Amino acid sequence: MSLTELDDGLVRRIAIGAVFSDFGGKIHSVGFHRTDDLLVTSSEDDSLRLFDIANAKQLKITYHKKHGTDRVCFTHHPSSLICSSRYNLESTGESLRYLSMYDNRILRYFKGHKDRVVSLCMSPINDSFMSGSLDRSVRLWDLRVNACQGILHLRGRPAVAYDQQGLVFAIAMEGGAVKLFDSRCYDKGPFDTFLVGGDTAEVNDIKFSNDGKSMLLTTTNNNIYVLDAYRGEKKCGFSLEPSQGTPIEATFTPDGKYVLSGSGDGTLHAWNIENPSEVARWENNVGVVSCLKWAPRRAMFVAASTVLTFWIPNDGEPPAPADPPADQQALSQ
Repeated sequence: MSLTELDDGLVRRIAIGAVFSDFGGKIHSVGFHRTDDLLVTSSEDDSLRLFDIANAKQLKITYHKKHGTDRVCFTHHPSSLICSSRYNLESTGESLRYLSMYDNRILRYFKGHKDRVVSLCMSPINDSFMSGSLDRSVRLWDLRVNACQGILHLRGRPAVAYDQQGLVFAIAMEGGAVKLFDSRCYDKGPFDTFLVGGDTAEVNDIKFSNDGKSMLLTTTNNNIYVLDAYRGEKKCGFSLEPSQGTPIEATFTPDGKYVLSGSGDGTLHAWNIENPSEVARWENNVGVVSCLKWAPRRAMFVAASTVLTFWIPNDGEPPAPADPPADQQALSQ
């Protein structure tokens, strides 16, 4: 379903439309392509999976046993990805890979991080991307060059995000600090710093709304904050059930009016942030949702735990079953 004007009633009607349950463990990361109807997932079974979201169909699986799969995002090309490694980081330093799902080929390695990458973001306007690692650094890269283009040393676990114009990027870290950089001259340091008072937890995730007016922070103690992206003021906040070792992810709708998130008790929630209030709560998911993203151009979102669920507005039709895996390709390297 293409993206229509969202309102409280439409959000409340959203229900599971398709389920994919053959993942061999937890799903680590999900990402939509910005312009094509494609979704990629990475999971504990060292797989990357490509989905057609318009038809709820799995297109391809590739396995990556040597390095594992962790954070993943699309480049601008619909079959090219950046994926972070889970294994052998200290021995090889091959913390990130630029790869093609089309022919299961690694196009380039990016070496430098000494610990797990926990945040990954592609520039919306060019071949730049950023990675934040538990080694307390953020590195800036260019798909066309092996060498790191810049490094920022930080305090604690970093979360990174570009705004939709690619002109500004944000880095969030422990103690509720959010630093904003001009992506053209980041080496001059942040041009602004916001502090989210009263919460000293590390930040799992940070996102900009499409209109650039708001930022969304999710912390390790399962608090969610919506901030004014220009002044740093807290617009609203939501506190969710703890989820013992499973970080949760929140997402904006494309119009920036709603925020959705999982919770430690397995439920999903949606809030209207213009008049802060909960508008929907869903009980029928499997496990704690660690990955949650709204599709850029459709009235749908995906939620992932050990299963992947597609959520669409329910107009009284029964949920569509997921396609059987008979025609899927499974590649390994």
